[in-house]
Amino acid sequence: MQSQFVTDIINKCYPEDNELRRLLLRHSRDVADRALAIVKKHPELGLDAQFVEDCAMLHDIGIFMTDAPSIHCHGTEPYIRHGICGAAIVRAEGWPDYASVCERHTGAGISRRQVEEQRLPLPPQDYLPLTLTEQVVCYADKFFSKSHPDRVRTVEQAAKSLSKFGDEGLGRFMRWASMFE
Repeated sequence: MQSQFVTDIINKCYPEDNELRRLLLRHSRDVADRALAIVKKHPELGLDAQFVEDCAMLHDIGIFMTDAPSIHCHGTEPYIRHGICGAAIVRAEGWPDYASVCERHTGAGISRRQVEEQRLPLPPQDYLPLTLTEQVVCYADKFFSKSHPDRVRTVEQAAKSLSKFGDEGLGRFMRWASMFE
């Protein structure tokens, strides 16, 4: 069960019951459940299940700030910035240890080189999952699309969806698959 501070942040950012809140909660719960299954399957990783669950529930907190009408987001930021938007929210709420998961879960992580070469609308730095918690949440996230919340991707389908963004992220994802599956 997610911590009270996570519920408080979600309620502050998504105060009314609407399609976006329901989508966020469903997606985040799906990601949290898959991440928790990895924690349970791999006790040798020494992950804190509560921390993993809370991070998974917060990883997409910033989507309401983005312009992605197909998933009920009517903000002004480009969708690729939802992670840094979410990290700013979580830090401002006083939970900096949880913010890095927000920042580093997009794709299978984004390198500074990718930001610069692709001229992505992000500050030029690495957004790569570093800790095991960041990696588990990022990995679990790849199995669930907010555009198609009723579908669960296979490893192969998730890999295919990442392949269009290059070999770097795909390679990370496949390493995680070998670690976590």
